[in-house]
Amino acid sequence: MNRVEEWCVDSDFSGLRLDQAVNQKYREISRTLAQEMIKAGEILLNGATTKPGQKLKGGETVKLTLRCEEEATTIAATPLDFKILYEDKYIVVVDKPAGLVVHPGAGKEKATVVSALLGHTKLSPIGAPTRPGVVHRLDKDTSGIMVLAKTREAHRRLAEAFSGRELEKEYMAIIQGHIVNRKGRIEVAIERDKIHRKRMKATSADKGRMAVSLFEVVEYLEGATLVRVKILTGRTHQIRVHMAFTGHPLLGDTTYGGKRWQKRARHFLHSSRLAFNHPITGARIDLQAQLPEYFAAAISELRSSAAET
Repeated sequence: MNRVEEWCVDSDFSGLRLDQAVNQKYREISRTLAQEMIKAGEILLNGATTKPGQKLKGGETVKLTLRCEEEATTIAATPLDFKILYEDKYIVVVDKPAGLVVHPGAGKEKATVVSALLGHTKLSPIGAPTRPGVVHRLDKDTSGIMVLAKTREAHRRLAEAFSGRELEKEYMAIIQGHIVNRKGRIEVAIERDKIHRKRMKATSADKGRMAVSLFEVVEYLEGATLVRVKILTGRTHQIRVHMAFTGHPLLGDTTYGGKRWQKRARHFLHSSRLAFNHPITGARIDLQAQLPEYFAAAISELRSSAAET
């Protein structure tokens, strides 16, 4: 069974965000996990759901529903048909294919990264029953490297590493047009679009959460550019929003103004490198994932077209 705890906020926590306060009060709950719990309604403020960034004044009542270690997930295992790049008893790092969602959500997808891994190994109970082991996500149509936790302690420490920006995350992307600057830094805040709730948008710093992306041109193609992007923050749709902000949306990203390429309803974004310190041993792990076949084929075709003009 789940354990429920209530906490009356004292003046020492006045002015803090709710997720920060929960992390400071309950050290075993990382800030990232607190955000997930708040969004899932597992942390209530004065009996009501709220946002992770809600500022506290003191005197409020925080109610937490803490999941028990042994709670089982309800996800049925599915075949494992993607590469495992690294695995030990604490973590597993995979090369996610484009078109596969990370975990079950509002849709009806049964095949997910989580369901495939559950047929292969155990995952951390944090996030159960629908998101066991999930520390970060990639969009459905984004391919490449992602890490999942097998144990509760590894999960907590990885979440803290992501929150503290201690990982190196690099992506390869094909963007529309020829971007003028061969290198650049995009530092633009992002917030959820209030009209189209599945979209994010660039906004002012006082309205959204600041996001930082560094890009570098790898190759100019026919009507497109292959770029390497390093993200210093991990906002939802960050690269997609930032590149659209420059006027060069991802090729195929119709959500943010990109055009379909050869009728392919999929954007060209690949998580190519992830480097981090192992959450338990501290050993440095630096992994790379090759471009998927469809991505490499698109580059070759766009390169050939450029040579012909």
